[in-house]
Amino acid sequence: MRRGRQVTADSQTSYRGDWSWPAPTRFGAGRIDELARACAELRLTRPLVVIDPGVAALPPLAAALESLPEHRRFDAVRGNPDEASVAEAVGVYRDGGHDGVIAVGGGSALDTGKAVALLALQTRDPWDFMFGRPMPDDAAPVQPVVAVPTTAGTGSEFSASAVVVEPAAHAKRSLWHPDLLPRRVILDPALTLSLPRHLTIWTGLDALIHNLEAYLAPGHHPMADAVALSAISRIADALPRLAATPADLDARAEMLAASAMGAAAFDKGLGGVHALSHAVSAACDTHHGLTNAVLLPYVLRFNLGAAEARMAEIARGLNLRETSGEALIGWVESFNAALDIPRSLAEIGATGADSRMMARVAVEDANAAANPRPLNIESVTAILDRALSGAIAQVFR
Repeated sequence: MRRGRQVTADSQTSYRGDWSWPAPTRFGAGRIDELARACAELRLTRPLVVIDPGVAALPPLAAALESLPEHRRFDAVRGNPDEASVAEAVGVYRDGGHDGVIAVGGGSALDTGKAVALLALQTRDPWDFMFGRPMPDDAAPVQPVVAVPTTAGTGSEFSASAVVVEPAAHAKRSLWHPDLLPRRVILDPALTLSLPRHLTIWTGLDALIHNLEAYLAPGHHPMADAVALSAISRIADALPRLAATPADLDARAEMLAASAMGAAAFDKGLGGVHALSHAVSAACDTHHGLTNAVLLPYVLRFNLGAAEARMAEIARGLNLRETSGEALIGWVESFNAALDIPRSLAEIGATGADSRMMARVAVEDANAAANPRPLNIESVTAILDRALSGAIAQVFR
C-alpha cells in the first residue's frame, strides 16, 4: 500500500481489492454499494440490520440499506453490549422471522450482531458458548452475518467471537462458535470519514494494541507475527496523519486494513492489556479502545523482563533510535501523548473502589493466559494501582 498521498473525502483512493481470507471481503472506497449483492450471494431475503444509530444516515450507507430486500433495523446498540441488550436484539430477530444479520458500525454493533446470529436459534444459555468451553453437542446452526465496520479498530469482522458483558459476573465474555466468522465483509474506508477525531484515535489504538499484544504473545505463529509487525508500522504512520487530517482517505484505508490485520494476528493470542481492559470497562463502562491505550504502557513495563527481545524487535520495526523494551515503552508514551490519551485510568472515569474485584475478573479473562509474564491477582492489582494513579515509570518487581 502506498503512503503519504492526501485526498479529499470526495475522491477515490487507489486501495481496492477482493480477499478470500480470513473471510470473503470487498475492500475499497465505494464498495458499500455492493451490500445488496453480498446479501444475494448468501440468499438473504429478510435480514436484520444491527446498526449503530449514529451511522445509519450516512449518505452512502443509507443508499445501500435502501437497496436491500425486505429488512428491519435494530439500533439499540450499547457501547459495551450486555446480556440484556443482546437478548432484546435476539427477540427482534425471532419475532421478525429474519434469515441473517447485517452488522454495521463499530465493534459494539458488530459484536451485538454476531451474538444475535449465534443465539437466534439456540435453546441454551448464552454463557454455554463462552470461549474455552466445549461446544455443546446440541448447538443450533449460526445464522449468516454480513459485517460492515465503520470504525478501524476492533477487527470484529474477522473474528469468530462476540464480546458481551455478563453483569452478574461484572465481566466481559467472549461468545465463540467456529461458524460465527462473518460470511461476507465489506471494508469501505469512506464509511469511516465521519468518525469523530477522538473515536478515530481510540479505535485506531485498539487496532495497534491487537497487533502489539499478538506479537508479544508466547508461541510459534510466524504468519501472525509477520502480519502484526506490518500492521504496527502502518498504524504508526497512518493514525497521526488522520489525527491531523481526518479527510485523508488513504490513511483511512491503511487503518481499516491494519485493523483487519489485527484480527488475523490475534489468532495467536492477546494478553494483559485486553484482560485488564475488559475488567475495567465492564466495571466502569469506559471505552474499550481508550482503556486499552491508557493501560498499554503499564502492562508493557510489567512484561519488560519477560518480553524484552520481542519488544526490541517491535522497536526495530518502528525504526526507533534504540531497539529495546524501554525504547518501545517510551515511544508508546510519546505516541499516546501526541494523540491526547490521558496517563491514568482515573482521568477516564475508572475508580479503584473495586480494584480487587477487577483484578480477579482480569485474571479469569481468556486473554490473561497469553500474557508473556504470568498474571495473578496481586500483580494485576499492582498494575491497576499504578494505572489509576498515573505512575507509569514505577518499576515492577
